[in-house]
Amino acid sequence: MNHIQSYISEHKDRFLNELIELLKIPSISADSAYKNDVLKTADVIKISLEKAGCNTVEICKTDGYPIVYGEKIIDKSLPTVLVYGHYDVQPPDPIDLWDSPPFEPVIKNTEKHPEGAIFARGACDDKGQMYMHVKAMEFMTATNQLPCNVKFMIEGEEEIGSANLATFVKNNQEKLKNDVILISDTGMIANDVPSITTGLRGLSYVEVEVTGPNRDLHSGLYGGAVANPINVLTKMIASLHDENNHITIPRFYDNVEELSKEERAEMAKAPFSLENYKKALDIDAVYGEASYTTNERNSIRPTLDVNGIWGGYTGEGAKTVIASKAYAKISMRLVPHQNWHEITQLFENHFESIAPKGVTVKVKPHHGGQGYVTPIDNIGYKAASKAYQDTFGKTPIPQRSGGSIPIVSLFEQELKSKTILMGFGLDSDAIHSPNEHFGVWNYLKGIETIPLFYKYFTELNN
Repeated sequence: MNHIQSYISEHKDRFLNELIELLKIPSISADSAYKNDVLKTADVIKISLEKAGCNTVEICKTDGYPIVYGEKIIDKSLPTVLVYGHYDVQPPDPIDLWDSPPFEPVIKNTEKHPEGAIFARGACDDKGQMYMHVKAMEFMTATNQLPCNVKFMIEGEEEIGSANLATFVKNNQEKLKNDVILISDTGMIANDVPSITTGLRGLSYVEVEVTGPNRDLHSGLYGGAVANPINVLTKMIASLHDENNHITIPRFYDNVEELSKEERAEMAKAPFSLENYKKALDIDAVYGEASYTTNERNSIRPTLDVNGIWGGYTGEGAKTVIASKAYAKISMRLVPHQNWHEITQLFENHFESIAPKGVTVKVKPHHGGQGYVTPIDNIGYKAASKAYQDTFGKTPIPQRSGGSIPIVSLFEQELKSKTILMGFGLDSDAIHSPNEHFGVWNYLKGIETIPLFYKYFTELNN
């Protein structure tokens, strides 16, 4: 890949400005109030792919938000890379914790990003990382260095479970036929410690509702005489972990893979400072399942966490009331071999069984997906590793991630191809949180590295 660094240097300001304009659009798929913004973003991606050199680009309708598909086929005898990404973003709440408005991108220098970082919702997850692929495509076509065929599938519902992607994939297997799938929606250990994600956790996401009396009650007249749904809900949630922070749902661990001592020792070789980890989060101690390290807890072990809880009066001042209802949103991160449908059913059965008399319980499943592990001896991983070696000057470390991209296992099932996860974000980039950001250096380094993946993947296939 000749002249890639000079091309990036020459077009750096434009690359940044294009991403900033994309980040200004609040493409929040979870909130229907932003429907037009999500659709507008799909149009912008379509235009960007056309300008990057795709011969065919179309906006494919689904029962939800559309999928933007693009391709450039230069020779059907050559390998084909399918790039997946998403243009929707998480809600920015709570807004008051942002240092700058979430959809008014700004570049600020930070300790980990001395060259600057773009602060905006979606900067790292996933607009910034997805757009690296668009600009990498532009470089390869503009300089006539595209070595193989390329297809793009950019969706608008990843943050709400990719509800319509499975149907699209199943109905378009020939269109999506490929030799490897490339995704940048993960991270790496550090800017000087490159890594490639080789495992993802699965997910089961549910909402629970506990109902007591048929209306809100005066806490003086009724307190102590009827079940308080908020009190009950908090007790039920607390019972989901034992004293060792082990999940108490019967059969929850039936299919959990226990890694060998050798595998755990290999994982422990990855650079990690517990003190720096605590300092970055401003906590004095870590917390989690007994007998496992922090990096094991957040990658190879399943978890159960409350993501939101509400009920009763939460406005300013006081209101002495026993709420009629209480609610919580709960996510369970799963490891490979745990079936998310089975886990959702186990949760529902258990949660309903532990409800005391005086309340009723409803469990509403939202979405989920399977975990995924990719082998490091396949051509795709080897090509990615060589690309990182060229641009970082170091061999990347294979690393399992605690995050979830539920559709990855679907891709392997339906399209029969492996997925390579080339992430360029950092754990400190605050994805899903206020002040999300993505390093300018990381953005440009991704654009530099991705074309080399194409080069080596094509060479290794010959």
